[in-house]
Amino acid sequence: MIDDDIAEAARRLLAICKRKNLLVATAESCTAGLVAGTLTDIPGTSSILDRGFITYSNEAKHEMLGVPQDILRMFGAVSRETAEAMARGVLGHSRVHLAVSVTGVAGPDGGSAEKPVGLVHFAAATRSGRLIHAEKRFGDIGRANVRKHSVLQAFLMLHALAEGETSNPPRQAV
Repeated sequence: MIDDDIAEAARRLLAICKRKNLLVATAESCTAGLVAGTLTDIPGTSSILDRGFITYSNEAKHEMLGVPQDILRMFGAVSRETAEAMARGVLGHSRVHLAVSVTGVAGPDGGSAEKPVGLVHFAAATRSGRLIHAEKRFGDIGRANVRKHSVLQAFLMLHALAEGETSNPPRQAV
């Protein structure tokens, strides 16, 4: 079962998107589908959730979302640049209004001095061109807690963008 604050965030997103007729998709690495999965715990989600991309590997990020190899090489999977490219890739590979991406180091291993356990980058984008980024350093609070905090952060970013969107029909990706 999901925490009450996360469930409430998911319900709030569902209400905003239903009211505005907005479709959502996710691109998830360290959360491996938890954002989309958490949203589907709420009845009625099928009216707003279009798809989720689980892109755990760099190859998946490149093949499924079109994240440029140069970005992955220069900045790594856990970076602002990759998170933003993932969110743009969702919009390019779907007809949704809102996209969110999550990429980070959930732990317990995989961290480094530059990219420690608990570092997560998020991006959320709209079809109308808005793009926001957040970097969170949750610390070494345990894999499950990093992922849980990441799900909540993704919902908060989607809320912020959904509030400003109008209910236009999705356009064909270019």
